[in-house]
Order: sequence, then structure tokens, then C-alpha cells
Amino acid sequence: MNVSHDLSILSLIWNASVIVQCVMALLLIVSFMSWYYIFGKAFAVRRARIQTEQFEKDFWSGNDLNSLYQSAVNHRHSTGGLERIFEAGFREFTKLRTQRAGEPSALVDGARRAMRATYQREMDRLEAHLAFLASVGSVSPYVGLLGTVWGIMHSFRGLASMQQATLAAVAPGIAEALVATAIGLFAAIPAVVAYNRFSHDVDRLAVRFESFMEEFSNILQRTATAK
Repeated sequence: MNVSHDLSILSLIWNASVIVQCVMALLLIVSFMSWYYIFGKAFAVRRARIQTEQFEKDFWSGNDLNSLYQSAVNHRHSTGGLERIFEAGFREFTKLRTQRAGEPSALVDGARRAMRATYQREMDRLEAHLAFLASVGSVSPYVGLLGTVWGIMHSFRGLASMQQATLAAVAPGIAEALVATAIGLFAAIPAVVAYNRFSHDVDRLAVRFESFMEEFSNILQRTATAK
């Protein structure tokens, strides 16, 4: 009657050796952190995608560049990454145009460098914590396996003092050890899935950012030539 109680998950964790308990605690902490970053990154990527789509719609609807720039400046704290890239490029273009009129290539190159610098900052922001999710997904199973191996070694060492080894004597120790592997997989699987998904979404946003920078550079080239 007590076997099911003794082999419950909470009982197995409570009765595990200190090393195995430390491994389980570490994996649980890492799992909670990864879920925190997963939810935060999901909202951040979704917000970035919506802001990018909205700005692309406004930009290609034929609005004046000066009005778009002024709107970006006035709402700087709520703009998206693509709008900040546009703001940086147009600001640099306007500044250089007042200093080096008649040099279209210099104007466009300066604007492109400003957009590239802002692009790198935006990508760093979007890719934040992805390395942590990748590390959790790749390392957690091995950490759990370490706890399992240690727990099994501890269980079999306890059998040395017994005259007759039975399955009932070995099962609790092995079960305790296997819980560590289960927790490791519980931490790793969501982290791997989230990392792959977010990496794909960030890559798509990066492509859209780069395409916009090239297209906007062409627009600036025509504007500089016309001026």
C-alpha cells in the first residue's frame, strides 16, 4: 500500500540524494528562467512584427518623408525597430545634405552607415536571451543525465550492504535518479522549440530590415540626385 506513495514524484524528489536534489533544483531554476524569457520574447517579437508591418504600410502609402521623420521623432519611445532605422538614416541624410551639397554618393553612404548602426542595435535587442535558450536546450539533458548517473551509482552502492538484492530495493533509487533526467528534458524541450521559433522570426525581421534599408537608400539616392 505504501509503494505508490513512496514512488510519487514529490516523495522521490524529497528522498533523493543531496547531489541529485541540487541538480533538480538547478534544472527547475533554469526552467523557470527559460519560461520567463520565452513569454517575454514572444511578446517582444510579436510587437516588433506588428510595428514593422504598420510602418511599412505608412511608408509605402506615399506619405512625405519629412512628415514620417517628424512622427518618428515625436513618438521615439513607442516606435518600432524599422522606424528607428528610418529615423537614423533620414536624420543623417538631412544633416549631410546641408554640409556637402552636390555629393549624392556621400549623402547616401552616410545615411546607410547610420541605418546599419541602428540595425545592429535593433538586432541585438531582438536576439537578447536567445543564446540562453539555446544553452538551456543543449545542456539541460546532460545536466539531468548527470543527476541520473549519480543517483544510480548511489543506489547501487547501497546494495553492497545488502545480502539479497531485489527489484523492490533497487527501484526507488533508480526512480529517484530518473526524475532528474525527466526534469532536464522538461527544461530543454520548450527552450529548443522556442529558440528555433524565435530565431526564425528574428531572421525574417532582419531580412525585412535589410530590404527596407536598400530600398530606402535608392530613394535617398534619387532625392540627392534631384536636389
